Amino acid sequence: MLLPILLLAAAGFTVLTTEFVIVGLLPGIARDLDVSIPQAGLLVTLFAFTVACCGPFLTAWAARFDRKRLFVGILLLFAASNAVAAMASNIYVMGIARLIPALGLPVFWSLASETAVDIVGPAYAGRAISKISFGVVCATVFGIPVGTLVGDALGWRAAFWMLAALALAKALLLVCYLPHTPRQTQATSLLGQFGILRSRLLQGHVLLSVLVFSGMFTAYTYLADMLERLAGFDGATVGWYLMGFGAVGLIGNSLGGRAVDRHPLLASASFCALMVIGLVAVVPSMQSPIGLPLALAIWGSTQAALFLVSHVRLIKAAPQAPAFAASLNIAGANLGIGLGAVIGGRVIDNLGLANLGYAAGLLIGASVLLALWLTSKRFTAS
Repeated sequence: MLLPILLLAAAGFTVLTTEFVIVGLLPGIARDLDVSIPQAGLLVTLFAFTVACCGPFLTAWAARFDRKRLFVGILLLFAASNAVAAMASNIYVMGIARLIPALGLPVFWSLASETAVDIVGPAYAGRAISKISFGVVCATVFGIPVGTLVGDALGWRAAFWMLAALALAKALLLVCYLPHTPRQTQATSLLGQFGILRSRLLQGHVLLSVLVFSGMFTAYTYLADMLERLAGFDGATVGWYLMGFGAVGLIGNSLGGRAVDRHPLLASASFCALMVIGLVAVVPSMQSPIGLPLALAIWGSTQAALFLVSHVRLIKAAPQAPAFAASLNIAGANLGIGLGAVIGGRVIDNLGLANLGYAAGLLIGASVLLALWLTSKRFTAS
């Protein structure tokens, strides 16, 4: 039963790459569509806010459908939307092309892990979910940088055509090889799931996800622009740096997986504290052949760790409704991503590109304080 799990992981790679590939293509899109970098950054905000607002409701509604047909439909939706993005003639058409897949992403991620467990059985649940999550890591390591390199060599539209072809191919593979999973005999009501939001501690966990991802994407949304304008790199060099940024994420993903099992909130605080160092150091080290890779390595590894830590942290905070808690993390994270893109754009307009790292560092520093405060509240409750 390994092949279906790997296919879901591969589909997840395409889904997440579609959301984040725009980070490396932002300068080219802004130039071609005749808008500013902050205006193009609003495409990131649009995608993220759509996921945040619609994710939990769409996931609860879509849970009634056959998983195989649902996942195939989502990938066909991604293929069509990426094709529209490749042909976009202005920022408004591009906005529509970003809105459509944002409706499918939270449904896929909230239900893919559950489907993987249905395929292999509860005894192998951890291994199945880890393989699904590996698609997320690969999207950061390979998907976003390769999209940037393709965009530099052939134009940003070619990167979206590539994603459209990948989504279509993976939809066909799921049609052929993904088995139908049995429907669950009992379904938790939507109101019952939303009941966990009465917990003040859970509300704090969701707020922490919003704050962490706001800080990360205040700077990460415009990383390619920083490397072009502040370091003076060409598009190909930016692509290789983004690949290195993602590659160190493999280390962070491994460390985060170990740390979050010991203490989720302290893991969040620790990785956030380390990220502040990387964010604050990145701009002053732009002209240093040693300092810049080191700063990006700290930033990239801690960012990858926090993707995993935040996801597991919410699940552990609500063991009575883990799938819904996961959807809350997806919503909170994407709300933070959208806010981060807006904040970063305002910083660029008012304070300059060189101050992005410091602004992001302030938000992540606030995340450290919130995580520590939630830790004390948790112990008090215990």
